[in-house]
Amino acid sequence: VQLQAFGGGLVQAGGSLRLSCTASGRTVSSSHMGWFRQAPGKEREFVAAITRSGGNAYYADSVKGRFTISRDNTKNTVSLQMNSLKPEDTAVYYCAASYGLRSSFNQYDYDYWGQGTQVTVSS
Repeated sequence: VQLQAFGGGLVQAGGSLRLSCTASGRTVSSSHMGWFRQAPGKEREFVAAITRSGGNAYYADSVKGRFTISRDNTKNTVSLQMNSLKPEDTAVYYCAASYGLRSSFNQYDYDYWGQGTQVTVSS
């Protein structure tokens, strides 16, 4: 599976961005999908996850109420709508696919990763 994330950029605090992740090489309809991020000097952290069917979504407390994860299995795509962005949201954002039994917050449960897209929020 090759995952490609795009949609990052520079935005002012309070603004919005929509990240997308497309998959090729294998359908992702049988995988749980997640978004993680890594800020400079920090470890990679969980942002959001969505189950195979899209029926359940999970969020880190820091983004709950501001970010929305969604997926379109017909297009092999998962998206992350980010609203009310804050400077502390600045990071490289990665999408990932897990073929495990359950959706997970743990990055080590994910099997495939995209290359990352930079999100920078200015104050």
